[in-house]
Amino acid sequence: MGVSHVLVPLDGSPLADEALVHALDTFDCRVTVLYVITPIDSSMSEGGVLAPGKTRHDAAQEQANDVIDQARRRTAEADQRVDTVVETGDPAETIITYVDEHDIDHVIIGSHGGAQNELTRRLLGTVATVVVSKTTVPVTVIR
Repeated sequence: MGVSHVLVPLDGSPLADEALVHALDTFDCRVTVLYVITPIDSSMSEGGVLAPGKTRHDAAQEQANDVIDQARRRTAEADQRVDTVVETGDPAETIITYVDEHDIDHVIIGSHGGAQNELTRRLLGTVATVVVSKTTVPVTVIR
């Protein structure tokens, strides 16, 4: 049986954008793009390291809207349509849950994205690695 629904998690990174292009070029089926807003534990904002919760949430929601709008523009220019979803949670776990709950046949994900500094790698780990190891559907990793 062929692929009928592809999920492309986006985070605003160039590799995530390439994953969307690859999905649209490769599959002639329903494509959903998913942006996951990552809540950061309030203890991490102690000492002014991170902005207060409301400010962080507003900035994250604005970034999510920008990434989703960019995906809509890109697909409209190519005369293709995608479904768009914004969720909040741990990125890898949210992607895996979305796959399980929405009849996804294939995931196409960038190998890494977002800010690539040591703090980010330690806090978030590698989302693509977790998705590949825990999801039950084929995953294409774009490098």
